[in-house]
Amino acid sequence: QVQLVESGGGLVQAGGSLRLSCAASGRTFRSYAMGWFRQAPGKEREFVAAISWSGGSTYYSDSVKGRFTVSRDNAKNTVSLQMNSLKPEDTAVYYCASGDGSSAVWGYDYWGQGTQVTVSS
Repeated sequence: QVQLVESGGGLVQAGGSLRLSCAASGRTFRSYAMGWFRQAPGKEREFVAAISWSGGSTYYSDSVKGRFTVSRDNAKNTVSLQMNSLKPEDTAVYYCASGDGSSAVWGYDYWGQGTQVTVSS
């Protein structure tokens, strides 16, 4: 069992930045890859970024590549998503998840409750 709690969401103007954090507890955090996903109203949940268990490999969707950076601190059991140059289309509920590090929703078995990010134009 693992518990994931996201924080850091909010309202920001286009072009601004936010940093999301996800705190993990339960099973051995450092043994699993972590992913970030997002879901906008009326849309399916989509992959944003993933990071390997060691932090040595990262993977981004084309829509956020170059703007978002995922990182993790295994000593603190946290994973973060630095979001820069935000666009209105980044507006969504953002979720962190523990799993296989792929871009597939079904590759993750534990999910946080989500944090809302709203980007105004």
